[in-house]
Amino acid sequence: MATGVAAAPSSTRTKPRLSFWQIWNMSFGFMGIQFGFALQNANTSRIFSNLGANPDDIPILWVAAPLTGLLVQPIIGYMSDRTWSPRWGRRRPFFLVGAILASIAMLIMPNSPTLWIAGGMLWIMDASINVSMEPFRAFVGDKLPNEQYTSGFAMQSFFIGIGAVVASLLPTLLTKFGVANEAPDGIVPNSVKYAYYIGAAAFFLCVLYTVFTSTEYPPEDMEAFEREKSSVTFMQGVKETFSGALHMPKVMKQLALVQFFTWFGLFCMWIFTTLAVTKHLYGTTDSKSAAFNEGANFVGEAFAVYSGISAVFSLMLPWVARKFSRRITHMLCLTAGGLGLMSVAFITEPWMLLVSMIGVGIAWTSILSVPYAMLAGSIPAHKMGHFMGVFNAFIVLPQVCASLGLPAVMKQFPSLDPLNVVVLGGVLMVMGGLLTLRVDDNEKVALPFTDDQPINPSYDPGAIPNPSL
Repeated sequence: MATGVAAAPSSTRTKPRLSFWQIWNMSFGFMGIQFGFALQNANTSRIFSNLGANPDDIPILWVAAPLTGLLVQPIIGYMSDRTWSPRWGRRRPFFLVGAILASIAMLIMPNSPTLWIAGGMLWIMDASINVSMEPFRAFVGDKLPNEQYTSGFAMQSFFIGIGAVVASLLPTLLTKFGVANEAPDGIVPNSVKYAYYIGAAAFFLCVLYTVFTSTEYPPEDMEAFEREKSSVTFMQGVKETFSGALHMPKVMKQLALVQFFTWFGLFCMWIFTTLAVTKHLYGTTDSKSAAFNEGANFVGEAFAVYSGISAVFSLMLPWVARKFSRRITHMLCLTAGGLGLMSVAFITEPWMLLVSMIGVGIAWTSILSVPYAMLAGSIPAHKMGHFMGVFNAFIVLPQVCASLGLPAVMKQFPSLDPLNVVVLGGVLMVMGGLLTLRVDDNEKVALPFTDDQPINPSYDPGAIPNPSL
């Protein structure tokens, strides 16, 4: 497998439209990745609480995840742009390595004996997940023509939704089958442990399916690819990796603000929903109590609802985007999600939280699809992985701000309740939706398999100067 640190020439390949099943195969691995993220999002605060963390300290412990993404994703994107193996391709080696490492970390995380080890394992697990995830985003830009970008990212959203539903429900389902949902001080309940074990297996197997059922386009000019790769030193490559933010396309700069407000809002939800629900609907802040663990399980069920809504809505998203435009679609979806989070302040029964999550699920579909579709059409093909990694910095930065800033604010204002932070997340999401209207999106959204252009499952030989590869 060849790796290096130079840019490849711009692509002139005419990419054929892929069939439904080809897009299915290349996206299937994302279901496994979402097993990792969904278990992390729904259970990390619970694990920290089980190991003795104070509520005010939980956001700081969470900071490991976004900081890892900030460092890992641009590097992995840059490296995958400059990788080619005749057998394994460009992105698939990173899919596989990340899946192996993440699966191992998921086996260890719920067995952490101390809080600091759990924080360290979150760091390792998130880094490993990012090794797999970032090239999956670039994979769509590599393989699909511009008019299929929305469909490609929507298919990823579908699998993300399916994976998140199953993963979020695992602790509850295991509890119903008799697995213990409580544990002594300093021990994570078996319902969470076994959920992570199942998630680890699902992560690895789903990614393995995509690795063996998908192919990739080789570099158009292999000789030029190798020559340019060898002409740049490692340190020059590192410098170029992190200087990408200084050379962003206009659309990427406009989307950066949208992403900042959106993901700050999501992080408010992920960190504080468990604490808000257990306090206000289950009447406890004692992480060792049966009521707390019951409430924490219910939050997993609520997150499964928004993931399920996302999976269903992802099938309709290309049609909605074509009718209303990607900008308007994203604005409407984020507004629905923001209103859903704000409505949490008014619920009085646990089942009402499920209704609130419907709006969040609609927003989640668009968050995982539309910004990437808008971005993919505005960046050079030979730097697809690099710019996708840099773009993810604007997902990470708001999470870092939330992790470091929210604890300080809550300590300064003791009356600030976790529920207030969830509502703040909704307000920020609506603001992100309004900022979408500023984005210059030169879009062309094709409905799946209804255009006049035929589907061609093979490469276009005339577009490849080195067809022997």
